[in-house]
Amino acid sequence: MKPKYLIAALIFAMFACQNKDKTESKNIIEKIAEDTLSKTVAGTADVSDVPAKEDKTVELIQKQLTVLLKKDLPAMTAKDRFFYYDAFDLNNDQKNEYFVGFSSPYFCGSGGCTAYLLNNDGSLINTFTVTDFPIYVTTLTTDNFYDLIIRSGGKLHHIKIKNGKYPSNPSIEHEHKGAIPKEHTKVLDFDAKKSKKYSF
Repeated sequence: MKPKYLIAALIFAMFACQNKDKTESKNIIEKIAEDTLSKTVAGTADVSDVPAKEDKTVELIQKQLTVLLKKDLPAMTAKDRFFYYDAFDLNNDQKNEYFVGFSSPYFCGSGGCTAYLLNNDGSLINTFTVTDFPIYVTTLTTDNFYDLIIRSGGKLHHIKIKNGKYPSNPSIEHEHKGAIPKEHTKVLDFDAKKSKKYSF
């Protein structure tokens, strides 16, 4: 009888250890998730916190920004050197374009902020000035690119591509009349806290 009790006690001890390991493992996973969430909310999320595909996109944008802003970098503080981005396939070629926006005083003034639109390879399609976020991508197209609705100077403007570029100053384009279409897609929606912040 004693060996049976001994075996039962050993089996019970093994299950207890396994449950403890599972609990510890769950606690570690929860800790990592909470840490990542707090970093994202605080805007300090590291590139290592994102999936590999997004990691490559972030690196591509970081590299391009150091080229586009080469002359500005010496005058910028660490607080100025962060960006948000959203990916959207604007011309249905199965490759995303990248909207890149900023919210620091270096890039924003009373009229709005600066934003970039990059190709999938990182090359510059557009610079937008005096832009308020979010930007709305409509279901209407011009030259195979979706039209945009951009708020500038407190008014909505309908932006259409022409000769491969969107107008850089939305405030001088046609004013958008009526409500924003329900089928639109918001990009660079900072207020909704949907966009992560990255340094460059």
